Amino acid sequence: MNTTDAADASRATDPTDAAGERLRRWRLVLGGGEADGTGHALTGRDAAMDAALGALYGGGPGGGRKAPGRTGERSAGLGGSAPAVARWLGDIRTYFPASVVQVMQRDAIERLGLSALLLEPEMLEAVEPDVHLVGTLLSLNKAMPDTTRETARMVVRAVVEQLEKKLSGRTRAVLGGALDRSARISRPRHRDIDWDRTIRANLKNYLAEHRTVVPERLIGYGRAAQSVKKEVILCIDQSGSMAASVVYASVFGAVLASMRSIATRLVVFDTAVVDLTDQLDDPVDVLFGTQLGGGTDINRALAYCQSKITRPADTVVVLISDLYEGGIRNEMLRRVATMKAAGVQFVTLLALSDEGAPAYDREHAAALAALGAPAFACTPDLFPEVMAAAIERKPLPVPQ
Repeated sequence: MNTTDAADASRATDPTDAAGERLRRWRLVLGGGEADGTGHALTGRDAAMDAALGALYGGGPGGGRKAPGRTGERSAGLGGSAPAVARWLGDIRTYFPASVVQVMQRDAIERLGLSALLLEPEMLEAVEPDVHLVGTLLSLNKAMPDTTRETARMVVRAVVEQLEKKLSGRTRAVLGGALDRSARISRPRHRDIDWDRTIRANLKNYLAEHRTVVPERLIGYGRAAQSVKKEVILCIDQSGSMAASVVYASVFGAVLASMRSIATRLVVFDTAVVDLTDQLDDPVDVLFGTQLGGGTDINRALAYCQSKITRPADTVVVLISDLYEGGIRNEMLRRVATMKAAGVQFVTLLALSDEGAPAYDREHAAALAALGAPAFACTPDLFPEVMAAAIERKPLPVPQ
């Protein structure tokens, strides 16, 4: 237990301090000033925490509460100074856990317009890396000086390696099983027999007197690792609203590309289409090959993906987009219908992230659903199951 936790615990067990502790907490929540009604003064660590929060969430033009170490009335918080922001980043990492730090950093970038300051290497070295910060850096990629870009790559690589460590093992296990099961054969070797399916298929041959099933037909699966069994095309919308999805999709693309039995292609698009398949061995290169922002032409992107399909029955196309189409809507829908009619498994993800329900074009989503390609948001944890179902041509696990 740290010092703050110990102090909180002691106050919680002392009835004489209970009221004061409540006032302290309300004071931290309300932010001080004449309107908070607590009349409680903060000192020491509490005052520094309050100042760090106030610099971001206070009511003034730069945040509103007093900066660390200052007294008096409310004043602007972070301002436009890189040193001031760097100090503030150091403060919040001192006072708050990493999960809270990431939220505060994201809010600072959005509320106070600090994107430009992230172009400075000193700032990047001070921040807590996370998916949202990576999205911001990628949107600034083309404006970065070379020295900052190297630091940015270090930040991005730290996040990517963390995500790969978290996601790769389970993805390979789930998809490996799906690939084996999808490669069914009618004359399997003994070790390749799928006994559950074999027994179900031969229940009519049950001999009661012997209490056994006579397996007239064996069902098994081949070992998918021996050759390419499926082709997967990830088609990713790189408009600004899809930043987190681009990060996760790039990591998953690298994981899929590492599986010998899956031929993986990764395509990103806005109004133009870029094939980044040759960079899949390093998802950091993939991410820096994207250019977040701009318009959207889903039809053009799907036309390119369609041109790369050689084995429709063994191909899964995953469109990751909020479906705000700037291209030709009816042609986009016809293209999806044509691919499905040819045997392609088509999956539409409105988002691939942990950010909750996304904004999306409901009319286009309904039109795709009518074609048998339901559109839904997917978390990174659910993605392996979605891909496994698509590979096995089973109903997709659409969240309710």
